[in-house]
Amino acid sequence: MNTKLILAFVMGFILSAAIGALLVPFLRRIKAGQSIKENGPTWHQSKAGTPTMGGLMFILAVTAACLALGWEQFQAGEWKCAFVLVFSLIYGAIGFLDDFEKLKHKQNTGLTAAQKFLLQLAVAVAFIYLLRRFGMLHVSDVQGCIDVYLPFWNITFPVNEILYVVLAAFVIVGTVNAVNITDGVDGLAAGTSLPVFVCYTALCFRWGQEYLGLGIFSSALTGALFGFLLYNFNPAKIFMGDTGSLFLGGAVVATAFAYDMPLVLITLGIVFLAETLSDIIQVTYFKLSHGRRVFRMAPLHHHLEMGGWSGKKWKEKELFALFTCVSAVFALISFFGVSGRF
Repeated sequence: MNTKLILAFVMGFILSAAIGALLVPFLRRIKAGQSIKENGPTWHQSKAGTPTMGGLMFILAVTAACLALGWEQFQAGEWKCAFVLVFSLIYGAIGFLDDFEKLKHKQNTGLTAAQKFLLQLAVAVAFIYLLRRFGMLHVSDVQGCIDVYLPFWNITFPVNEILYVVLAAFVIVGTVNAVNITDGVDGLAAGTSLPVFVCYTALCFRWGQEYLGLGIFSSALTGALFGFLLYNFNPAKIFMGDTGSLFLGGAVVATAFAYDMPLVLITLGIVFLAETLSDIIQVTYFKLSHGRRVFRMAPLHHHLEMGGWSGKKWKEKELFALFTCVSAVFALISFFGVSGRF
């Protein structure tokens, strides 16, 4: 098992780095450049024209690694990895459509908010149905309920099945878009996601062969993100685009559900949660106060980038280090919070 997880990491890294060497010049040649929001930090305008859709690097790498190294698990009927991969790929496809529309119209808006929400919601409900249909969610002794695992306390509690689907869909769509929001500074979404997938891989080591498929996926994606950061670390030669950020968000949340412990995302995804809450707080307070703001700019990374409350303007490399370290600390906390489950 350990050998496959190591091979998955190495394969993910090498493929992602190799694909990037071909993809970056290709996207430049076809002028697949990112448009920058005018209401963002003014110095980000210098990034206009940087190739986007770079998420294809780690998407193709992790897909190849899972097919090559996880085929034995697929044949044995272990479908968790396949479900997570396909689910993430569909979200990546939604992101690809959004990026394509942006490039087609040469602007920073692609699919409408309603279109993206409905597509994401439909995929989320289908994913939960498949997990339930194939027995990957723990059915409660209480009739019509599903047991939800509570990290740190190492207990489960029953939730009505219909309510579970509603809440799960909300968590899935929310998490996917939280990762998307975090992708606003060079390397930030990839860097903060790395500790998440290291944690998922470590849980496979902890819990054994039954979770090897998920371990292969997580380890391959960890390696692929390192390969991607060769090109996305500041100053970025390529952006992941919605193609990458929606795939990545789908992978973060789908793996948590496949491990049947979605509540771990409260700590494991703390950076994504903070980014989203800062956005919600900003918009809500702005409307209620008729134009006043809590943050200089939302989400949180832009607030710090523009001077925060202290006046210190954080550079992109500093933000990458800060947010990645916070994610790593909470990934370690999350690992110990759930490691005794099985």
